[in-house]
Amino acid sequence: MVNQGYKQTEIGVIPEDWEVVKIGDNFNFKNGLNKEKKYFGYGFPIVNYMDVFKNTFINSKTIKGKVFVNKQELKNFNVNEGDVLFTRTSETQEEIGYSAVVVEELKDTVFSGFVLRGRPLNDLFSIQFCRYVFSNKVVREQIISNASFTTRALTNGRVLSEVKIPLPPLPEQEVIAEALSDADAWIESLEQLIAKKRLIKQGAMQELLTPKEDWEVKKLGDIGKCLRGVSYSGDSDLFEADSEKSIKLLRSNNIYSSKIVFNNIQNVNKHKVKEHQIIQKSDILICMANGSKELVGKAGFCNDLFAHDKYTFGAFMGIFRIYENVDPYFIFLNFLSKNYRNFIDLLLSGSSINNLKPSDIEQIEIKIPSLPEQTRIATILSDMDAELEALEKQLGKARQIKQGMMQELLTGRIRL
Repeated sequence: MVNQGYKQTEIGVIPEDWEVVKIGDNFNFKNGLNKEKKYFGYGFPIVNYMDVFKNTFINSKTIKGKVFVNKQELKNFNVNEGDVLFTRTSETQEEIGYSAVVVEELKDTVFSGFVLRGRPLNDLFSIQFCRYVFSNKVVREQIISNASFTTRALTNGRVLSEVKIPLPPLPEQEVIAEALSDADAWIESLEQLIAKKRLIKQGAMQELLTPKEDWEVKKLGDIGKCLRGVSYSGDSDLFEADSEKSIKLLRSNNIYSSKIVFNNIQNVNKHKVKEHQIIQKSDILICMANGSKELVGKAGFCNDLFAHDKYTFGAFMGIFRIYENVDPYFIFLNFLSKNYRNFIDLLLSGSSINNLKPSDIEQIEIKIPSLPEQTRIATILSDMDAELEALEKQLGKARQIKQGMMQELLTGRIRL
């Protein structure tokens, strides 16, 4: 049953005074400019795939690339205020058909072959509304489901032209866009604050971890031991769900931005796990081997959670377990330092095998102050981490709220 004031359409229930329109009846599509690599890096601004993928709007500040083109190409592949640009091809279907609207007049600017230009045929769409309407769930589902995929996902103007979208009256478009723009401003302010706090923390780390004359030089092997992870068969030793027969398994993807994250955790046969391979509170989890050299050596600190729940770690991982009377978090901070990263890069240079041995970790030299000074430094930086974590949670919630707003406003379930 459809509520009063609403109607059933081929794309779902929408308000009675809204229309369902095809994109192709309102926008004319054109493929972007293909140029050899030698033409890039200088010349005129060019809107590329990432400019569209990362933004809901395009202006002179969002465009990162340049390309050398002639006058005819400038004329044929130009972008105007009000044009909507779409990502045309990507490695996954989920990433094609992202859109960004040109919100200012851009002189002598072109768009690349990885981008489609949709040029308005009428004035039925508010420019600001275009920032959001093509991200509507019902629109994205049509774009993704009709994309082709061989070695890469691909869409084109013919496919996008057939996509149906819900279209409110122009005054309501502008009100919806304003509400969503306010949400974007909130998110951007949080992102800027987090970036600022990270820079402050980075400066504090640099200052606090700079050794003083009375600091003592020790090898990590003098204060703890590096242990390698569990070897298992992917076919027979992994379980889809946690059970009495399994232990949660952490892998390289469970370290992100120096934090241990609990997404995509696998479960491994507990009979494969030795007692010392069960993670303890204050262990330091390390990626010991990876296809990418940049990821080898990344580390995360094991907090109070690991004192209560059982976790282990895979064969390409290691943990550094501290035995001496030192502050564990202070020791972990050294795994985030430039000296540590430089040491790892030096070890891996000249080798095609991106694999650390436990002895490689244990031979790393660090400088440490007295225990009270270690604790003071660790407390300052730990408090900064806690503040950043709280802000990141707030940012995550803001993004969720915006997604909910988009779903409600762009379908007319909530009217403004």
